[in-house]
Amino acid sequence: MSEPLVSLLVPIYNVEKYLRQCLDSARNQTLEDIEVICINDGSTDSSPSIIREYMAEDSRFRMIDKANSGYGASMNKGLDAAQGKYIAILESDDYFELDALEKLYQAAETHDAEVVKANFWFYWSKPEERNEPFELVSNDMAEHLVNPQIETEIFYLKPSIWSALYRRDFLKDNGIRFLETPGASFQDSSFNFKVWATATKAYYIQDEILHYRQDNESSSINSPSKVYCVCDEYAEMDRFLASHPEKASLKAVEEKMKYDTYMWNYERLTEPLRRQFIVRFAEEFQRDIESQYVDLDIFDPWKKDDLAVMLTDPILFHAQRESPEEEGYGKKLVRFYHIGGPSLVLRALWRKIRR
Repeated sequence: MSEPLVSLLVPIYNVEKYLRQCLDSARNQTLEDIEVICINDGSTDSSPSIIREYMAEDSRFRMIDKANSGYGASMNKGLDAAQGKYIAILESDDYFELDALEKLYQAAETHDAEVVKANFWFYWSKPEERNEPFELVSNDMAEHLVNPQIETEIFYLKPSIWSALYRRDFLKDNGIRFLETPGASFQDSSFNFKVWATATKAYYIQDEILHYRQDNESSSINSPSKVYCVCDEYAEMDRFLASHPEKASLKAVEEKMKYDTYMWNYERLTEPLRRQFIVRFAEEFQRDIESQYVDLDIFDPWKKDDLAVMLTDPILFHAQRESPEEEGYGKKLVRFYHIGGPSLVLRALWRKIRR
């Protein structure tokens, strides 16, 4: 197929349990002039044979079959192979509403947008099917062209790169690609940042177009082993901004994003991984503050307060976060002792006295 309206990229790795629902939603799109590029990242289950079934039944489907090298490499191969005017992304454990691509395409064409962004549902298939709408696009944001570098709210929202449509020449001309780090996760982060840091014509719609699965146990969001992957993504954002000095003002935006992302990553980890990560968290922000990259005036007041405590004593900050508010102070000190030994107990007591 040459020059379809939309190239839909579907990265796939060992997802046989959900793949048919995903590919059915692609095959049955009301926008028919599409190609579906399935990038098989070395799956060892029946995923490749399922893809071949769809290829045999529908000429719009094709497969890139590659050795396992990670999400970023898969997505870049998909971008290189795409022929459509627009690029869409569908994760292989999610599924589209049947008019998803048509809504995105019509919005892009009507408003000459480089990017169109939409809402989605959080989806659970068990113990019974459940969808909860997630309002990424609010009333204030919707239904008008936006320059994200001026109206920066979109930077601080969930990346959700799969609830969007991107003009392919926009991505290509601006060198917007994925970070290729084998075995890494969260590689949507730097891609998402590059999109908003480069786009000047974005359009947001409030329709929920996709069901974002929450009950896939193998999802990267459930993997505590991916402790520092978010750090690699922010290093890539730094590299991108350094190569585009005209966008230096977005460094403060990136730092505000970074705080929220690092805090999200910290909260999802288990002890002692949280303890390890909070030290890295504090070290990076101390360096960035000293480099005058951080604009604390755009931080929420409670986040500024938390950051101040963290920079002063990251392990004490961590111990305080580990302690329930209703826990008595004696029990807190015992918990502090187990986390950081006698020196942490002394630091906690000294901080309490100084207050």
